[in-house]
Amino acid sequence: MLRLFRLINKNLSTLGIRLEKKPTKELPIITISREMGSGGRLIASLVAKKLGRRWRVYHKDLVDKIAKQAHLEKALIKEIDEKRLGLINGLIGDLFGRRYPSLNTYHKNLVKVLTEIGQRGYAVIVGRGADYLFPEALKIRIICEMEQRIKWLMEFEGLSRQQAIERIENSDRQRYQFVQALYRHDIRKAHHYDLVIRTGPRLSIHDAADLIVQAAKRRFKI
Repeated sequence: MLRLFRLINKNLSTLGIRLEKKPTKELPIITISREMGSGGRLIASLVAKKLGRRWRVYHKDLVDKIAKQAHLEKALIKEIDEKRLGLINGLIGDLFGRRYPSLNTYHKNLVKVLTEIGQRGYAVIVGRGADYLFPEALKIRIICEMEQRIKWLMEFEGLSRQQAIERIENSDRQRYQFVQALYRHDIRKAHHYDLVIRTGPRLSIHDAADLIVQAAKRRFKI
């Protein structure tokens, strides 16, 4: 777990960004919400690679592990100076209002970690409802036809058809419930996103990554 923290911290520190106050220009952030079996995580990696070495991918597994480990979360937050911490708490307060004090420890840690990552910029954040935290981010939703999702899970996870269907249905339900509980939004509504991409036989993973990269270059003028 210590190695995990060092990896995350290295990714953050290599960006070398120090914020003393809220930046006048928003730092580049891409958020990716995706359906299981749509290729979203691979797309995120391709996007970061195409955009250059300054960019990092933060997927939900890494963020979750930090948020669930109080000592790691505290170690990360300790590195934020008081002005940065005040900014982060202000952003969280603006979003959650009176609900923020009532959030459980995990959710508070999760939001703080996501916000810290976002404040450093040049991040591709996968999942965990990050698109609701960063209004100026390029917000992407990756979807896929059900049959294609089943096929990819059977192929790459070695599952039976019934197992793949159950995994997809459970994932869809859990992701919907997570965002509803924390942010009170419906991840299935297209108006939450700047770009909704449906992967499948007619649009490959690489095609989707190229579309996002083009949109990011235009949005962030990079």
